[in-house]
Amino acid sequence: MEPEPKKQIPVRGIGLMSGGLDSMLAPRILMGQGIDVVGITFKTPFFGSARGERAARILGIRHIILDITEDHLAMVKDPAHGYGKNMNPCIDCHAMMFKKAGDLLADLQADFGQRPMSQNPGALRTVEKTSGYEGLILRPLSARLLPETEIEISGLVDRSRLLDIQGRSRKRQIELAEKFDITEFSSPGGGCLLTDPGFSVRLKDLFMRNPDATALDIERLKVGRHFRSPGGAKIVVGRHQADNEILAGLIGSRDFSLNVNDYPGPLTLVEESATGGDLQLAASITVRYSKASERKQADVTVEGPDGREETVTVTPADDETVEGCRIA
Repeated sequence: MEPEPKKQIPVRGIGLMSGGLDSMLAPRILMGQGIDVVGITFKTPFFGSARGERAARILGIRHIILDITEDHLAMVKDPAHGYGKNMNPCIDCHAMMFKKAGDLLADLQADFGQRPMSQNPGALRTVEKTSGYEGLILRPLSARLLPETEIEISGLVDRSRLLDIQGRSRKRQIELAEKFDITEFSSPGGGCLLTDPGFSVRLKDLFMRNPDATALDIERLKVGRHFRSPGGAKIVVGRHQADNEILAGLIGSRDFSLNVNDYPGPLTLVEESATGGDLQLAASITVRYSKASERKQADVTVEGPDGREETVTVTPADDETVEGCRIA
């Protein structure tokens, strides 16, 4: 009697899913070789997981979301390889993602990690070396332009069926999307706040003033107009009702909140370090952006820690005052 044939275990890869077209094409190319791809999307205050979730759903692959806020924020404050044009520490960020994904290889019974095209060859080598998983990171869209990985040498992946895309043209990616019937995908870039110039200005100011900044501090950077008083207190003024609602949920028990009495206007958050002079300034800026801005004076309710309230009467801040305090 002949022995039963051994059950074949499929090759499995972990794919980093940002939600952009490249991050959808890379696993799709591997799926064409019969490779099982598990998608991973990372989540921090600087970028979310919605785009990656949607991409994985369209591809029909298993998907995992990892919240790496604590480790990522610590890295952003002091990246070993520095920042890009704004506050984006791309080399250290990508290396961290590869490290986090690589640490799941055993748990997911995966053979390698996969990543779409990104960065120049020098940066790619630095990222792989820093991640600790050198040789186990495959880039299906540009693999044939790069040295063979252990995965290709071992035959787990057929190198001849990988691609050699280079340059800024998106023509080949669009053609592949049509071939694979991928009609829904996010635009490239734009998913990370660390690449945004205005947000980066706010973040630099935060780190300079508060090296121990938390995830809550980062969330506050995403909403409203931001000012810094001469005394150093942070003032955040809502731009519209949606901002006001978000800000209301970001006020801590030791912070101050300001509202103009009897007139529609913004909710203003002032951090707990504020002095009386800081609150007077914040109140005048609040009036400036309210329907009372044309009045000579207006009353503002200041609610402080433990719900204590007082009313201050101020004149609307002038342009020079506002611009002198504005962060971004």
